[in-house]
Amino acid sequence: MKNGVMMQYFEWFVADDGKHWNRLKEDAKHLSEIGVTSVWIPPCFKATGNNDVGYGIYDLYDLGEFKQKEDVRTKYGTKEELKSAIDELHKYNIQVYADIVLNHKAGADETEKFLVKEVDPNDRNKTISEAYEIEGWTKFTYPGRQDAYSQFKWSWEHFTGIDFNQANGKKAIYRIEGKEKGWADDNKVNNENGNYDYLMYADVDYNHPDVIEETKNWAEWFVNETGVDGFRLDAIKHINEEFIFDLIHTMRNKFGDDFFIVGEYWGNTYNEMEEYLQAGDFALDLVDVSLHTNFEEASKNGEEYDLRQLFSDTLMEKNDSHSVTFVDNHDSQPGQSLESFVEPWFKPMAYGSILLREKGYPCLFYGDYYGIQGDHPIESQRKIIDQLLYIRANYAYGEQVDYLDHSNCIGWTRLGNETYPNGCAVVLSNAKEGYKDMYMGELHSGETFVDYLENSQELITIDENGWGHFLVNAGSISVWIKKNND
Repeated sequence: MKNGVMMQYFEWFVADDGKHWNRLKEDAKHLSEIGVTSVWIPPCFKATGNNDVGYGIYDLYDLGEFKQKEDVRTKYGTKEELKSAIDELHKYNIQVYADIVLNHKAGADETEKFLVKEVDPNDRNKTISEAYEIEGWTKFTYPGRQDAYSQFKWSWEHFTGIDFNQANGKKAIYRIEGKEKGWADDNKVNNENGNYDYLMYADVDYNHPDVIEETKNWAEWFVNETGVDGFRLDAIKHINEEFIFDLIHTMRNKFGDDFFIVGEYWGNTYNEMEEYLQAGDFALDLVDVSLHTNFEEASKNGEEYDLRQLFSDTLMEKNDSHSVTFVDNHDSQPGQSLESFVEPWFKPMAYGSILLREKGYPCLFYGDYYGIQGDHPIESQRKIIDQLLYIRANYAYGEQVDYLDHSNCIGWTRLGNETYPNGCAVVLSNAKEGYKDMYMGELHSGETFVDYLENSQELITIDENGWGHFLVNAGSISVWIKKNND
């Protein structure tokens, strides 16, 4: 079976020109040629405006079809252009995973008055006021859609909290009061800030039976309408986990066990992610934030970073079948809320680590492949990523043998399989030039290996016992393959 690769097909500063779905459609053939087997698309729903990346969700039923928020299209295009892009990707057997934002709603149509209590931002279980009435943006009537697809109207009782009082302009975290109202149970959301149910905008109440029913109805409609093959669930550490697990079960029952679901749980430790997986009976994958954090630390600390720890306490290391590995994404790029960008010099080593190792489901970042725009543009790493993708597609198969035994120089070999027998040898250094003596197999005895990345110009001969003396330049990566095999 050929190695799979996901691609996150957006970065924060993708042009607000309504042409992104068209670009994706035109790129489908190329993505297939470089080995991409699935694409994670940005939120495709009507948000607060065309300049919204998509996380300020207004109407989940509007995919760029209705005149709402001053336009028909979303930032990325129209509904028909979206569906056309998905159809084109499917022609090349590329699956499409939609970014699903269920935590909150934004850009309400009307205000309402209701009772709240202010809570301490650092301990949301601690009230700091008596109950009093405020005016909040919580009424969603969708006049532009006029009940198409759903007649459901959202109002204050469908939310747990907001952060703005229209009556006096005060910003705070307001917990909505009422019968059976309140945050999700402490053990059903992340416990940072006491209880991290509230994140932003109008926070959806997934203890409300009408909300649960409407969201499930929407999810089924959305998949049938677009033909997407899976979900990337945004901000799940802030959403009642009972609802998330119930939704996953519902989607799999309706669309089969192969319906792919990966959650974004931006945890501070590996244990947080492991506990979440266990609570959900391992029904979903998670993005491997711990691995990303290791990459960031390695890139910022240079030769002071111990490369033997590069894969420690990560999903890739401990629970690889549920690990979606990545180097960076839209949240970690410069200027964003979770900024933790991997320095460019280390990017080749990081991508080599997710693309050429046996474990994990690697995800490319559009911003790394095509470059980042905005006020602080960053050049693409397309050339090196293309080279690593080629090696992944043709050489990175079979048993993996690790040589993670030096603080500044590590390596591993992939010994190949029946379909892809050649294998490869990978060496990383975050300090001075180095080497790794590594086993490639006696079937390669006497063969000459070259660095496909051309960082090293040496020729390596495999000895009679199947071992090679593989070199790497300072602060670099080399990937050795059999000479004249292309």
